[in-house]
Amino acid sequence: MKKIQTALDLTDITHLKNKPFHQLSDGQLQRVLIARALAQDTEIIILDEPTAHLDIHHTYKVFSLLKTLVKNTNKTILISTHEVNLAMQLADEFILLTKERVFNGNATSLIEQNAFSQLFPKENISFNKELQQFVINKN
Repeated sequence: MKKIQTALDLTDITHLKNKPFHQLSDGQLQRVLIARALAQDTEIIILDEPTAHLDIHHTYKVFSLLKTLVKNTNKTILISTHEVNLAMQLADEFILLTKERVFNGNATSLIEQNAFSQLFPKENISFNKELQQFVINKN
């Protein structure tokens, strides 16, 4: 029970403890699922698209929560995400998969390697090194 309470406290969802899951918002449900993973007390937590269906505000809150959890619990948290711009600001390390190659490293080293520029078709979206984010190409 102590691990469960710790997980509830770390994810700031103690107030949801007795609420049925079907009454939770998408953002609340994501935090509950993260708490469930924390309560298992493994060294590594793997999350697949933990911000799916969330607006930008709640997406940022979940990413910030994950970064805080890494810092405060010394756990390794691996996530797969399509939220590359936000991940670039909050993630410590990346593994980028392209058709031709696998890149790994922090955001700065991947920018230097032009790794982000290879993620998407250039006719639609491109990586702006100066802004350090993806931008839509206006035709």
